[in-house]
Amino acid sequence: MLRLLLCVVAVLFLLPIPPGGAVDIPDGYRAPPYLAATPDHLPGATTITAAQALALQEQGAVLIDASPLTLGRYGEQTDQWIVKADHPSIAGSVWLPNVGEQQPSPAIERWFAAELARLSEGRRDAPLVFFCRPDCWMSWNAGRRALSLGYQRVYWYRDGIPGWELELFPLVPAARPQPFYDVAP
Repeated sequence: MLRLLLCVVAVLFLLPIPPGGAVDIPDGYRAPPYLAATPDHLPGATTITAAQALALQEQGAVLIDASPLTLGRYGEQTDQWIVKADHPSIAGSVWLPNVGEQQPSPAIERWFAAELARLSEGRRDAPLVFFCRPDCWMSWNAGRRALSLGYQRVYWYRDGIPGWELELFPLVPAARPQPFYDVAP
């Protein structure tokens, strides 16, 4: 009986949070705490399901994981992402940590703009899909930031990694973040 109860609790923990239509949309970017109920849409973007995200990916869209990490010193190297635990993510996606902070550092903002330009091959009409978790504002903020940079086909996959996993779509069990580099202002 205890085993059954633990299984039910585990499954409930993995389920995406239902759409939060009652969650207010901020005028700008969401401030911390980033782990909180999210709204059901991102103004200017298209909110999509796992199946739609997969179809977009198969058509060439770039899927961007906006999950956070610590940027710091690792050994003798500075400005390195510090990955303390395995991070499962959507297979074929690109992990750009911390681009969904309310006020990222100027260096992170420049890096994000440079990475979007690289990933989209300089096309502002390239489809970009942002995700993290259903209860995390990082992908919402990152999608909003991409819109402010002039990207026209921004998609928000609200259910993120847990929703992808529920659909049994492919995950990478230990994703690696894109290397950080400072772009001259």
